[in-house]
Amino acid sequence: MFRRAFCRPALLCVLALPLSLGLGGCRYNFVPLLPPVVAPNLPVRVTEATLKRDGDTLIVTARVDGRFEPGYLSVNWFDSGRALGSDSVYLDAEQRAATFRLTAPDEGAYRAVLSFGGAVLRQVELYEVQP
Repeated sequence: MFRRAFCRPALLCVLALPLSLGLGGCRYNFVPLLPPVVAPNLPVRVTEATLKRDGDTLIVTARVDGRFEPGYLSVNWFDSGRALGSDSVYLDAEQRAATFRLTAPDEGAYRAVLSFGGAVLRQVELYEVQP
């Protein structure tokens, strides 16, 4: 009985020793030590968009960043819920900034919605009165 109780753990140790020595030398050679640099492919976005008043004129300035195909940056003007007009500027890799002007002598709750390629990207607001 003593022999059977001693034999089984000893046999397991004898079998496990070569296996543990063999597996101890394994290394993950397929994983790179330094992963490659990931270049982000960000969609088009509007940055630095502002809406301000200069006398009787409302001015929207916007800059488009990211990768995009050349196209039109459009603005739609609103006073509360009333549409006032729209305009667009053609942008490409060299020209990424646009300035839009709208004559509006009265104070109001103005909004300018900027879109590029049919997708609304940003809305800027200027509240001179309560909407």
